[in-house]
Amino acid sequence: MIHLKSPQEIAVMRDANRIVAEILAELKARIIPGISTMYLNELAERLAVKRRARPAFKGYNGFPYALCASVNEEVVHGMPSRKRILREGDIISLDFGVIYRDYYGDAAITVPVGKVDDTSEALIQATEESLYQGIAQAVTGNRLSDISHAIQSYVEARGFSVVREFVGHGIGRSLHESPQIPNYGAPGLGVRLKTGMVLAIEPMINRGESGVEILADGWTAVTKDRQLSAHFEHSVAISDNRPEILSRL
Repeated sequence: MIHLKSPQEIAVMRDANRIVAEILAELKARIIPGISTMYLNELAERLAVKRRARPAFKGYNGFPYALCASVNEEVVHGMPSRKRILREGDIISLDFGVIYRDYYGDAAITVPVGKVDDTSEALIQATEESLYQGIAQAVTGNRLSDISHAIQSYVEARGFSVVREFVGHGIGRSLHESPQIPNYGAPGLGVRLKTGMVLAIEPMINRGESGVEILADGWTAVTKDRQLSAHFEHSVAISDNRPEILSRL
């Protein structure tokens, strides 16, 4: 069941997602070669508590950390570690969420570590731009798959591939609500978008083939061919006029 949010609920979600955006911006500013992914996790949790929010992922279905920190070939759900030290040329995807006044905020970014090669930079740029291509279709009256098709078309035209095992989702009082939002598919299908929907749109894009597998920790998803993957996400409220990106500063 899809829950339409009132203007009052969206106002709270706006605050929750602003907290997420602020914390991701601070994490991004701290990323340099030589730091550990656990350092970023601990910083994210401290910053959330400082803002009177709770990390949304910590304890969610047993996930033990506040931050998903996915490096290079890790697609999503990378587990922070003191032993995982970022190196020049890596890329790292940071997926973070909070609970604030009983509502969730959720967003993700991919960040280069120092100087990266041209293909890595192109992957990051294409993934981020595909997110905005999808968001542009998140307007009242469109179909859900119009978002999906816009993302897939943009990415594949640039020689990259779309992860199909993980999808975007509705968000509100629960982290994952209906509907699911694939990042691929034909246009004009699925539910019709309505004012009051709030969607977490999140393309996960691979440099090589689209396939992924889960590591022995039961969480970390990696590309099957071990090529790089990038991930961007925004929580977006659908309104009569235009989509409102709640998780953008």
